[in-house]
Amino acid sequence: MAGAEQLGLAFQAPPRKIYPVRELVASVRTQVERAFTDVYVEGEISNYRPAESGHLYFTMKDGSAQLRVVMWRTQARLLRFRPENGLQVIARGRVTIYDERGDLQFQAEHLEPKGAGALQIAFEQLKSKLAAEGLFDPARKKPIPTLPGRIGLVTSPRGAALQDILNILRRRHESANVVIYPAQVQGDMAAAEVTAGVQYFSRHGHADVIIVARGGGSFEDLFAFNDEGLARVIASCEVPVISAVGHETDFTICDFVADLRAPTPSAAAELVIRSQHELSEKLHALYKRMTQAINYKLLRANNALSTLAQNAVFARMQDSIARRQQRLDDLGFRLVQAQSRRLKELSRRLETLEAHLRRYDPRVRVGVMRRELEARTAELISASSRLFVSRDTQVDRLTVALGRAGETILLRRRSRWERLQSNLQALSPTAILARGYALVFDTNGHLVTQAAQVKPGEQVRTQLGRGEFTAEVKLVDGG
Repeated sequence: MAGAEQLGLAFQAPPRKIYPVRELVASVRTQVERAFTDVYVEGEISNYRPAESGHLYFTMKDGSAQLRVVMWRTQARLLRFRPENGLQVIARGRVTIYDERGDLQFQAEHLEPKGAGALQIAFEQLKSKLAAEGLFDPARKKPIPTLPGRIGLVTSPRGAALQDILNILRRRHESANVVIYPAQVQGDMAAAEVTAGVQYFSRHGHADVIIVARGGGSFEDLFAFNDEGLARVIASCEVPVISAVGHETDFTICDFVADLRAPTPSAAAELVIRSQHELSEKLHALYKRMTQAINYKLLRANNALSTLAQNAVFARMQDSIARRQQRLDDLGFRLVQAQSRRLKELSRRLETLEAHLRRYDPRVRVGVMRRELEARTAELISASSRLFVSRDTQVDRLTVALGRAGETILLRRRSRWERLQSNLQALSPTAILARGYALVFDTNGHLVTQAAQVKPGEQVRTQLGRGEFTAEVKLVDGG
């Protein structure tokens, strides 16, 4: 019995390990993630579904096998191309298990096209997109001005392209005015700074034409000029844009969307402005053609006029015109004579008025009265001396009478003189000004009689009864 018991203990089944689903999936996920932490997978994209959150979901398949792939938003932002169904790619990341469904999935951290590089794929995708929208259509491109007054240049201030452009512009036309907007032309911030430069010239109108320039470089170095935002800004720019990026064999999205592509920055400088010598020759040729055309027109007109002059109708018309011209000359002579007679008449009237005014001058009148008084006084004295009046009382009466007569005459003359002086004072311009009136003169010294003679902002001189001052016109009411 003891042996049997020992045999039963030896063949007892081991205890069962029962896993909850969550624990088993988590355990497997841990094992898988440890084994496949950094792997590369190659396959074809299918079921591509970008989410609004920015995450990318798709399937990579190869033959009959397929693998679910997820790429988080932080890694998806760094992609230089847009994934699409049917594209062969190589993904780098780690294998994990999605607990909710128990599915095996691949978390991609990096994605690149197989064969062509990611930058080339992005270039072709953006080129096809913008071409479909019509941004490359020649009909929408603006003409480049022949002789722009100001040239806007968006480039690096330390690049060789800037010096090449300035040297050529200086050699071809010294009066060329160049406004430079400094911007990086390589690196992460290049596209944003070049875009800001184009927007600056488009908004503020500081240029008649814009040159976006950069020297040669690799495809990666020039990739900032394949930015979609920069391409749309150039397409919507109000000012014509010339793209001068890289060498003649280099092509960027800016070249296709710009109004004109220059093979090199130096070629852009030659395209944007013609040389002074070329302009002089063209102007001389145009002047010569214009002179010949004018001479030809004059010759034909002269021949036609000669033919018409031989016609009798034309001769009668010329006679009619000549008679009317003679009549016009006669009227002109009569007008001049009438004006002369009128001026002479007005001059005589003015002289007569001046004579009357001089005759009524108080000083002249007082002098005449003083002389008359002196003459009468002398007569009275002479008469009194001849009478030999003996009595003193009679002499006294005569003296008093003479004095009174003289005073009466003087008072009468003085009253009339004061009345005339008062009339003159009332008519004097100075007296009128003293009553509160004023004379206003413009900047040329002309008397202002109407408000329309002055404008706001002009200086006027105002003369008062005592003194004068200068004022500025603020408001004009035409009345």
